[in-house]
Amino acid sequence: MNDADVSKQIQQMVRFIRQEAEEKANEILVSAEEEFNIEKLQLVEAEKKKIRQEYERKEKQVQVRKKIEYSMQLNASRIKVLQAQDDVVNSMKDVAGKDLLNVSQHHHRYKHLLKDLIVQSLLRLKEPAVLLRCRKDDHHLVESVLHSAKEEYAEKANVYPPEVIVDHDVYLPPAPSHHNAHGPFCSGGVVLASRDGKIVFENSLDARLDVVFRKKLPEIRKLLVGQVV
Repeated sequence: MNDADVSKQIQQMVRFIRQEAEEKANEILVSAEEEFNIEKLQLVEAEKKKIRQEYERKEKQVQVRKKIEYSMQLNASRIKVLQAQDDVVNSMKDVAGKDLLNVSQHHHRYKHLLKDLIVQSLLRLKEPAVLLRCRKDDHHLVESVLHSAKEEYAEKANVYPPEVIVDHDVYLPPAPSHHNAHGPFCSGGVVLASRDGKIVFENSLDARLDVVFRKKLPEIRKLLVGQVV
């Protein structure tokens, strides 16, 4: 084989090797590009997933804050409604309490009322001897009806008339006035107790008003529903 043939053969081999190298390089480039694209997609999807998770987390936080805020506003509204209802109830009670002051102004009717209150108290206590307290201004009225009250009680309870001692040392507080606006007061009525003081029955007008309001409070609140906003 002469030099020309050898040179030609070498050139063919070089072309072949170069072609193989180029093909191999192309394969590597294609493979690398595919891997790059796959990895890029994976990174993009991972970031998208992180963004979605972060969005969902923040959305949940917003929803939780909205629920908390709504609950707080709802509770605040309920408290305002209840407070408004209490204000109305207390106002009604104050008006009723002021009306009680007029009861003792009508002496004839108040005298009969005192007798009924004494009889009722005796029926509740059912004691042979009791201590009675009243307002100082009502002392003479109580003394004037005491005998008939004891007789009426004895007839109703089918017992002997009890011993009723009117306390001349300690009186119930007087009616409220401008001079004693914040001190203890009593609108009228009586308080009876057993001689040993263990059993006490408050039958003052103020105590009866408290009892009536406690009993009627559910009914009053029911009437106020829908009226107080």
